[in-house]
Amino acid sequence: MGSEKQSSCFELLYIIVNNRMGSKVLQHAKKLGIPGGTVIYGKGTVSDERLNFFSIYEEKKEIVLLGATSVTVTKVMPELQKKFKLDKPNRGIIFSTSIEQVIGSRMKRQKNSEESRRESMYQLIVAIVNKGNAEDVVEAANAVGAKGGTIINARGSGVNETIRLFNMEVEPEKETVLILVKEEIVEQTIESIRQKLNLDKPGNGIIFLQDVKRTVGIVD
Repeated sequence: MGSEKQSSCFELLYIIVNNRMGSKVLQHAKKLGIPGGTVIYGKGTVSDERLNFFSIYEEKKEIVLLGATSVTVTKVMPELQKKFKLDKPNRGIIFSTSIEQVIGSRMKRQKNSEESRRESMYQLIVAIVNKGNAEDVVEAANAVGAKGGTIINARGSGVNETIRLFNMEVEPEKETVLILVKEEIVEQTIESIRQKLNLDKPGNGIIFLQDVKRTVGIVD
């Protein structure tokens, strides 16, 4: 009965691995019951290689995003860790966040009492800033105890994020920074980033937070 209830909950799996490993992760995930996913290219940063969560020696990273039910995630995470040796240094990490709503999927989600259960003591900070400012985000986070991050190139189309070039509106490139932090330093990390990037000024960037439900292969 409990498994049936939990199966209606969805999670988003993040698998951050070294360059050229994303396709292999997708292929193995398919064998384990997750039919599809997305690979995003990024780069890692590191301030202390021994404590680094996201980037390990090699700068180029691939972020694999997989959506699945909580029951499937529970089964798949240890298998991916074992297959790709994510508990070993310099291999990568894997964690999942809760999904509040699914649109465009055949799977239907129903709320239940199991949703609030979390096994992780981490949260994911996602900062979207103007191109060239991602390193400042990582620096601000590191200043209060966060260890590393992953930078993804993106584009913005918000009302405050357009510039004019020869009388034409141009969307500036954006950078998205993923930082996994322990819950006890989440507020300090967000405040440090907010101040350093002056995020109270419209157009400078935004931050949002995601609960991390479970992690595999992360060692302090």
